[in-house]
Amino acid sequence: MSRGLRVWQASAGRPGQGDMEKEQETLRAWKERVARELDRVVAFWLEHSHDQEQGGFFTCLGRDGRVYDDLKYVWLQGRQVWMYCRLYRQFERFRRPELLNAAKAGGEFLLRYAQVAPPAKKCAFVLTRDGRPVKVQRTIFSECFYTMAMNELWRVTGDARYQSEAMEMMDQIVSWVREDPSGLGRPQLPGAPASESMAVPMMLLNLVEQLGEADEELAGISAELGDWCAQRILQHVQRGGQAVLENVSEDGEELSGCLGRHQNPGHALEAGWFLLRYAIQRGDAKLQAHVIDKFLLLPFHSGWDPEHGGLFYFQDADGLCPTQLEWAMKLWWPHSEAMIAFLMGYSETGDPALLRIFYQVAEYTFRQFRDPEYGEWFGYLNRDGKVALTIKGGPFKGCFHVPRCLAMCEEMLNDLLSRLAPASALSARPPPAGSARLGAE
Repeated sequence: MSRGLRVWQASAGRPGQGDMEKEQETLRAWKERVARELDRVVAFWLEHSHDQEQGGFFTCLGRDGRVYDDLKYVWLQGRQVWMYCRLYRQFERFRRPELLNAAKAGGEFLLRYAQVAPPAKKCAFVLTRDGRPVKVQRTIFSECFYTMAMNELWRVTGDARYQSEAMEMMDQIVSWVREDPSGLGRPQLPGAPASESMAVPMMLLNLVEQLGEADEELAGISAELGDWCAQRILQHVQRGGQAVLENVSEDGEELSGCLGRHQNPGHALEAGWFLLRYAIQRGDAKLQAHVIDKFLLLPFHSGWDPEHGGLFYFQDADGLCPTQLEWAMKLWWPHSEAMIAFLMGYSETGDPALLRIFYQVAEYTFRQFRDPEYGEWFGYLNRDGKVALTIKGGPFKGCFHVPRCLAMCEEMLNDLLSRLAPASALSARPPPAGSARLGAE
């Protein structure tokens, strides 16, 4: 029996057969619901996003999938290549030539056009439809998703070119973050605080896991980097453990002003499941408990809108009005990350409170974001849950957060059901002969 089920039995008393069967029935219903939705979401992107003439993907898609802008965002190109490859690799029903061929075409588009001035590694943020650079961001995120795409392409094709690209770009990203950021083009201004966004160590930790999967040698080499990332993320827990702040100083202290008080519940939850996998891989039960408390439960309880439901996009740690105009909106990706985080937490601990939160978030998400008419999810809701923008994709929303959430949840629900089945069978067995007499004694 899994440790999660043992914890549940220890905390809630031994479940009877009826309770176990009811739990299985609910989990199975959610697994089927999630799987159906994943099929619909993938079908939307397969039908509407492929640029058959120039290569790559359209991501600026209206509600019905029509292209409203043909600009191509490098981080979304990389995300879609990664997503297609991951689905192809891990789900039998997605092992289809159209998915693999589209991923390869997207990868080749990135190889040809993503880097602005090869051999320099800096990638564009936006390209024209035919691959000419439009805009560069002074961050690492286009490069991070380029790396993830190349590594996944290598895993499904065996083409060493892709892995070589992934490793070279990873080396450059690490150098920018830990040694010399000048290549990003960000000037060091005397009045700017030396701050660190949680997004940077989060993405690096994600890359460490991506590149080290099923590669013990590489995982060993990158272990120090993973430890460094985890510690940098953990220092965003501030105020005596009562707040996760999006930005801290380089030495892990709270910053002054709006920058220091800024909170992003969705980011904290995403960091939570990154850290949870890190803790699981290392067998660190103490860290696992800390992560669930500070990166799952804390941001959820502070970030959930008690009046309308859903997670606020931004918050101020002092309860002041955030300066971002969209602070009270409900966006698709924080809810996707919350579904992953709480189902993963339950899967590892068996704590029924985490499962209840998963159900709460999932019900809200499917009810408010899902588009039953045209497929995929709306990305941007007003505070009251009404659709604010009808677009299905744009500069920030592509084929990534929704299908990643659904794919991971389907896998976790399958695993939970496979673990519950033998436990249910055991609870249904009659007691051994003499057990009543021994109990009476």
